[in-house]
Formats: sequence, structure tokens, C-alpha cells
Amino acid sequence: MTRRTNLLGLDLKGLEAFFVELGEKPFRARQLLQWIHKYRVTDFAEMTNLSKALREKLQEVSEIRLPEVMHEHISRDGTRKWIIKLSCGNAIETVFIPEDGRGTLCVSSQVGCALTCTFCSTAQQGFNRNLDAAEIVAQLWIANEALGKDPKGNRVVTNVVMMGMGEPLANYNNVITAMNLMRDDFGYGISWRRLTLSTSGIVPMIDKLREDCHVSLAISLHAANDELRDKIVPINQKYPIAELLAACKRYVAGDQKRRHITVEYVMLAGVNDSMQDARDLVRILKDLPTKINLIPFNPFPGTDYECSSRNQIERFKQYLMDKGLVATVRKTRGDDIVAACGQLAGEVQDKSRRSERMAQQREVVLYR
Repeated sequence: MTRRTNLLGLDLKGLEAFFVELGEKPFRARQLLQWIHKYRVTDFAEMTNLSKALREKLQEVSEIRLPEVMHEHISRDGTRKWIIKLSCGNAIETVFIPEDGRGTLCVSSQVGCALTCTFCSTAQQGFNRNLDAAEIVAQLWIANEALGKDPKGNRVVTNVVMMGMGEPLANYNNVITAMNLMRDDFGYGISWRRLTLSTSGIVPMIDKLREDCHVSLAISLHAANDELRDKIVPINQKYPIAELLAACKRYVAGDQKRRHITVEYVMLAGVNDSMQDARDLVRILKDLPTKINLIPFNPFPGTDYECSSRNQIERFKQYLMDKGLVATVRKTRGDDIVAACGQLAGEVQDKSRRSERMAQQREVVLYR
């Protein structure tokens, strides 16, 4: 039996090609995008502006297949986490964070993570595979279905951040397709300002992203010198800080719309939170338009790290601001359901055996 095409993960260009191959007009793609993503209709029989013959043909050769929601957890602060089971037996996590005037969905791009950042729970799970575009955009579809609309009829999810499980730029093509769907007016209509991709720093892909998809960019920096960053964000050994920041400058160069880069900096007690670290951060960021997001470390089982004290985080922040940088402290949300930044783990069938190796190395403490 021929496998039917899952239309959930096709963007406008992909759907147009699909319909042309069926002998249909390309404009049918826009109609189908609206049915699937705006109205969340998965039954072709209900797509009433398509002819009966076309609906029957679609039923024969294609499908709209969503992964299964295994569990939904709701935090005392209103944060929601969905554990989503994939057809391969793995599970990923997606988190919704409600705030006044906005609702942010944190979306995963991989099963586990191919990188080995030492302070991140996802990295400890190892890596299984990339998500396909349908599995990525399904997280937004599921959240919209679960949350509905506010009293004014507006969608509750207003912002999407590619900051969940995985390194988005290591799954480039699928992430780009999914973000095209999120941005498309016939899909989710999310402004580029409200769609943010976070990367640990795959420099060639940052340059490619600039050409291919207009979104906001966040950098997981977490250290202001190569010696430390090599340890806690090991991809720095391939793309050191100077190369990463040069790519960030290129990303915003000559484009008034891309006004700044968000710099994410997790606060690790005794590791990267000294005033010398703050001075180094000012030095390396002085020529780059940035907003610095200081993230209190969220613990997970087996970690040797501790979060910086509240007083030290405030001292660090104040120093950055006194030197003319924009700095905020991220409010911890969803920690009671293990949904805070750095805590997402899912259920990963680790093909890399990294989780096994890391378990053997946990006695090694990176404090300097």
C-alpha cells in the first residue's frame, strides 16, 4: 500500500507543488492551508469549498496526521506542558507560558539534542532524531486546539520561540518549513517579531537563516570567554565566540527590521556569574545591538550546578545596565511541572549513548 502524504507539514510552496502534481490549480494550496491551520479541520469531507471529487482524491492520496498528546500538565502559575508521543515511540515536550497581553509557546525541534550543553536537561537525554516539519508545526496546532481563543476571539498563542528540545539550526530544512507555516497569513499569521529562533551558535546556518527566513534571533551564549564556553557549550570549540558574534552582526547588518539579537545567559553559581564575567560580557557585546536575558538556572536530576543567588543575579544585571546594555532577568515559570527553561527532557531513545556516558561523568564538576 502506498503511503499517503501527510499534508500537515507542507508549507505554501510544498502544497502548491503537491496540487500541481495532482493536476489541480496551485491556489488550492491556500485553501487547504486555511482549513488545516486556521480552522484546524483534519477531515477532508468538511472542506466545503473544495469539490467532492477533489476531497475524495485527497482522502485517497493524503492525510492530515497529528501526533498523540500523552499528558498535559498545568502549573500553579498557569504554564502548560504537553508531552507528545511520536510514531517512533519517542516523546517530546512543548510548553505554553501565559503572560499579560501575550502567550508564548516554546516549541521543540529534535528528539533530544545533538549538542552537549552541560547545564541543559535535554542534552543529558542524548539524541534520537530530527523532528519533521509536521511534528514541529503540530505543536502549535495542538496548543491552539487546547487553548482556543480569548474572549475577544483572538488566539491565545501570540508568540512562538524555537527554544524547546533540540538545536533548531541542526534541523534546518524542517525548521524553516515549519516557521514558514507559522508566518504564512494562510497558516498562523505570526509576525517575524513574535517568532524567535534560539541557537547555540551554528555559524554557517545563522548566515543561511538570514537569507531564507525573516525571524528574530536569540543566541545561547552563557559565557563571555572561549575557555569557559568550550566547557559548558561545547559547540564553541567549533565556532568560538568571535565567529559567533561576527555572524550575529551580519544577521542584523543593513536591515532596520532586525534591530537586535537576544543574548541568553544562564546564571550558574560560581561558574559564570562573577563581576569579571559581567565585565567580559560588556566588552564582547559593546558593538552588537542586543537584549540580554539572564536566566536563573533551573535544576534537574543529576546536575552538579546551582543557580546564582538572587542578589548576585541583580548585581550582575545592574552592572550590565550601568554600562549601557539592556538586561532583564527571565522569570522562572512552570518549574513545579518541570517545564522551566533547560528542564525539558521528553522520552528519548538515545541513539548516541550520550546519556550513558554522561551518567558516568557526573562526578566531574566544572566549577572554576
